[in-house]
Amino acid sequence: MSETPRRDFLKAASIIAAPAIIRAQTVTNAIKVGLVGAGGRGTGAASQALKADDYSELTAVGDVSMEQIDASLGRIARINKAKVKVENSKKYLGFDAYQRVIDSDVDVVLLATPPGFRPTHLRYAIEKNKHVFAEKPMAVDPAGIRSVIESVRMAKEKNRCIVDGFMWRYANHIQQTMEQVHKGIIGDVLSYYATYYTSPVKPMPPASTRPAGMSDVEWHTKNWYNFMWLSGDGYVEQAVHSVDKVAWCMNDVAPVSCVAHGGRQIPQDGGNIFDHIEVNYLYPNGVRAFIAHRQIPGIYNENGDYILGTNGKVTIGRGPLPIIEDHKGKILWAFEGAKNDGYQFEHDILFAAVRKGEVVNKGDRMISSTLLAIMGRTAAYTGAQLTWEQIQNSKLSTFPDPFDAKGKLPDMPIALPGIAKFV
Repeated sequence: MSETPRRDFLKAASIIAAPAIIRAQTVTNAIKVGLVGAGGRGTGAASQALKADDYSELTAVGDVSMEQIDASLGRIARINKAKVKVENSKKYLGFDAYQRVIDSDVDVVLLATPPGFRPTHLRYAIEKNKHVFAEKPMAVDPAGIRSVIESVRMAKEKNRCIVDGFMWRYANHIQQTMEQVHKGIIGDVLSYYATYYTSPVKPMPPASTRPAGMSDVEWHTKNWYNFMWLSGDGYVEQAVHSVDKVAWCMNDVAPVSCVAHGGRQIPQDGGNIFDHIEVNYLYPNGVRAFIAHRQIPGIYNENGDYILGTNGKVTIGRGPLPIIEDHKGKILWAFEGAKNDGYQFEHDILFAAVRKGEVVNKGDRMISSTLLAIMGRTAAYTGAQLTWEQIQNSKLSTFPDPFDAKGKLPDMPIALPGIAKFV
């Protein structure tokens, strides 16, 4: 979109996307941005942050790999060279790099490390009075969720912005589709079926490739997607987008309970995540939501949403635009206009608020969507039927305590449903 229409769209959409505005400190000069986690998603987030405001600039980056920091900065500079102002002294290396980025003179922090670290990084950023973009998911276990709940509460008290990476919430064609569903265009929602079938995101390399002297924590972090304490499993890290759309459709009302099944179909040398999970959520009034997640190479892929109502149905992801039709195939509604970029618009919303001295805080729903995904994964790992109250009160904590970057981790076998116990 051209700059003028984009800003007009931003102005109009911000009224919908951020209705609860609280006055806060106004930023009148450059908005300095710090990036924590220089992987692919962090690189994308930084590029979008620099496009979101005319005077935003990237001034600090932290990661556990200097090679990754330099590669990320190179990719960002190809698009936003004049706005990349990261001196060598502001390239922070190590597991404590997040503290040094946050402690530097930045206004907004982008959190894009493996999500197992997210609760710790979010807490520190809010304690230091920073505005935050937090990539999804917000945590990988209930203990982490409780930490995020406290951080979100603190952010509200401090008038700090928190915007999440659930990018479909910021995509105008999905926004308008959900608005139609909530207005009753298909009648009462009876069921929601979502698919997240894809190839493995980051396949686990053979153990023989592990460099000599590399600690367990370093090896796990290098291959973070394959370890539940870091990624939350593919269901929590990736399919959470589908989980979030289900939550959105259900007006972010919590389910009553869920059951699930899953396992590891294709063996790999290390790691402890499932490669397929399917969850059945029961909502009030008997409404059901089913989410099927699979990450196996060489098989059918699909990312779709199928919402069934008493008077019609919605299909998302099986074409360029959503389709809303009655049960005889008659089109009831069609999206008109240009699609925006949800990845970009989430940053547009954040930086517009910071620039205006206003506050946008998406904390409550980003917590509930993440916990909903954790609930489904936990049901699959244990084989138990779980209630919303049970997962809220679960004592499960997977992050190493104490955390020692050079230490040895205990064995982390793949969960066996019926043997693995709910905690």
